[in-house]
Amino acid sequence: MNYDLSWMLDSALELPEAQHAILVSGDGLLMSRSKDVGPDHADTVAAAMSGMQSLSRTLADFCNSGARGNRTQWRQTLVEFDHGWVFLISAGEGAYLAVSASPDVDMAEITFRMQQLVGQLGKALTSPPRERADIQL
Repeated sequence: MNYDLSWMLDSALELPEAQHAILVSGDGLLMSRSKDVGPDHADTVAAAMSGMQSLSRTLADFCNSGARGNRTQWRQTLVEFDHGWVFLISAGEGAYLAVSASPDVDMAEITFRMQQLVGQLGKALTSPPRERADIQL
């Protein structure tokens, strides 16, 4: 499957202060990137995001308040830097969406926008491309 989903990722960046977006497979391979992220940089970030979600899932029990038998589900990883944020969420089975933003981003709005995008990506990733039907008269 080699669909160009960059236009969908770019739509997530219409929010003020949102900067970059990438779609990553569970094994760290770049699936798609917004147009302003170079391919080499996107590959590096994709590998890092895969590791970040793996580490986050490992820490799930840290939030479990000692309740045995209840499996805590990873939902989102958020990392803060001097110059902004990185948001990482699940984008369906075996895929993750990462978006970077400036420190002034509306965090609730960007998370909401990412969830909307995940819904759209899910449809795009599971729907095969249409083929042209040749009609003979």
